[in-house]
Amino acid sequence: MEWLSNLFPGIGTLFAVEPAVAIARVVLIALGFVLAYMGFQRKLEPLIMVPMGIGMICVNAGVLFLEGGKIGTLLIDPLVSGTEPLMQILQVDCLQPVYNFMFCNGLIACLVFMGIGARSEISFLLARPWTSISIALFAELGTFVTLAVGMGVFGLEPGQAAAIATIGGADGPMVLFSSLIMSPELFVPISIIAYLYLSLTYGGYPYLIRLMVPKKYRGIDVEVYPPEVPQKTKFIFVVAVCGILCLLLPMAAPLIMSFFIGVAVKEAEIDPYQELLEKGITYFSTFFLGLTLGTLCEASTLLDPVVIKVLVLGILALTVSGVGGLLGGWVFYKINKGNFNPVIGIAGVSCVPTTAKLAQHAAEEENPFAMIIPIAMGANISGVITSAIAAGVFVTTISMVG
Repeated sequence: MEWLSNLFPGIGTLFAVEPAVAIARVVLIALGFVLAYMGFQRKLEPLIMVPMGIGMICVNAGVLFLEGGKIGTLLIDPLVSGTEPLMQILQVDCLQPVYNFMFCNGLIACLVFMGIGARSEISFLLARPWTSISIALFAELGTFVTLAVGMGVFGLEPGQAAAIATIGGADGPMVLFSSLIMSPELFVPISIIAYLYLSLTYGGYPYLIRLMVPKKYRGIDVEVYPPEVPQKTKFIFVVAVCGILCLLLPMAAPLIMSFFIGVAVKEAEIDPYQELLEKGITYFSTFFLGLTLGTLCEASTLLDPVVIKVLVLGILALTVSGVGGLLGGWVFYKINKGNFNPVIGIAGVSCVPTTAKLAQHAAEEENPFAMIIPIAMGANISGVITSAIAAGVFVTTISMVG
């Protein structure tokens, strides 16, 4: 076996670590293949899952002996500290510059949010503003329940519980940004688990819809005509809301600015910028987001006992948020005396545009002529705004407590 280890150092390091770590590496290699393949089949989000799966495979298969007998990788080291070792590792680990200059300062989250803003149609929100915003508020239920459970049941610090709770907003960039501020020591596991779980909403939320909305209600068609709002009015609305939210929630200003500048570019019809945000920055940042998250999934990092808490609380947050959103859908079904499809509630969970598409697909399964996507997108965009507000409140409150 020694000659094989000398010839293939990756195999040598597999037998040089604790059995639990070795097993975890093998499991993560297999999981990486599954994620990449499910992205290929479009059962999970391919833009994230294909690079993330490949990164997960390579970081666990490419572990080797480094200087001084240390075991690690040449891809990334998320735990490096100190100026001198950081400057050295920036010249060695191939993804370290991306991690340090785009992840550790929240830049990657802001870039993704610019792309989301540039793709968002504010008319959907203006069609039924109070309905959209109210459903989005219902869909934040998982965030606040998880905060309480994290502190009261799991005994986490307020910053740790709040950072994990933001997973309930189902907004990946928001989770990245807020966890860096509130709980930087948990940034890596929270980010990984958040994006894994957000991709799994593809598979999980349809079952939740079927559980909470009987078949005869899922096909309800709702006529809605987006208001013909002048371009100038929409632009002024976007700029004014951006300024107000930054004034009220300065800690979340980078993300708020990023989202609304994307919307403003779209509404101002600045074609070169819109093309840059939609086709350039969006795909660039999403690609490196998925790849870097995959390379952060190294076995020894994920075997930290606190990861189990993040796993449990993350699934709790997204499940309760989905339940809350659908409860909001039922509330508006009652308010509108049956002229509302309760399935729209799932779109309040701000995984843009996934949950809006899931709502439309659930309605189409029962009624091919049902068209609920305009209202669902309104709730979806409102979900982005409310999750930013919730994260901003958390960050501000935690910083005051600290």
